[in-house]
Amino acid sequence: MTETPILLPEAKADVAEAYLWYEEQSLGLGMEFLRCVETALLAIERTPLGYPIVHESYRRSLVRRFPFAIFFEFVPDQNRCIVYSVFHCSQDPKKWRSRLPISK
Repeated sequence: MTETPILLPEAKADVAEAYLWYEEQSLGLGMEFLRCVETALLAIERTPLGYPIVHESYRRSLVRRFPFAIFFEFVPDQNRCIVYSVFHCSQDPKKWRSRLPISK
């Protein structure tokens, strides 16, 4: 088990934007989205290495019920995960890749 994942400001903005959009579609749907994201983050916290590497050392977790993926990196020496993007799966993949630190 790792420390609580750290969401970078861009990832927090992704979540906030999606929450507002879902809440506008149907009252309470935004809260359901937040619950599903929280569940995914807790699973990442429990087993960060259980998710596939999708680019260099970056991993992806899918959010249940919603078309979103969480892109993160496990940093072993700090025993924590850094979340770079909470990404709607219909968007151009270049968007989440552009948020990653420069290749190692």
